[in-house]
Amino acid sequence: MTIQKITPFLWYSTEAEEAAAFYAGIFPDSRIVRVTSVPGTDGTRMVEFELFGQPFFAMSHTRTESFNHTISLLVSCGDQAELDRYWSALLDNGGTADGCGWLRDRYGVSWQIVPADLIPMMADRDAVKAARVAAAMMQMTKFDAAALKAAYEGTGG
Repeated sequence: MTIQKITPFLWYSTEAEEAAAFYAGIFPDSRIVRVTSVPGTDGTRMVEFELFGQPFFAMSHTRTESFNHTISLLVSCGDQAELDRYWSALLDNGGTADGCGWLRDRYGVSWQIVPADLIPMMADRDAVKAARVAAAMMQMTKFDAAALKAAYEGTGG
């Protein structure tokens, strides 16, 4: 695994390796690369892993820290089936759904599972189209790609 200039680093109290395996089982081109016990510590472990081929690091350390919504992982989905698959898998065994395409997995990590065209539709120079998409999005928990597209096109109800 080549380390990038910027690599996401996730801190878990005890379950970094378990979480990395969970994520690698959901996303294609994903794997655990290496697990290292940090010498001279009381069980601290570093986990190097890849999701969609992108490097990540995680650490298990007994000092308790909590994840929150101030940072999340955004997954851009090509179609509704892909969005539904990732949404369901990340919620499996204890995750919780939030509004506007956000969820927390069973480890407390925040994710945004979004249609690939959501950001471009919301950034459209036509403020009316963008506003319709934003209004539709605000009413959703899990995104409905077709309903967002219909709102963008002005054909939604």
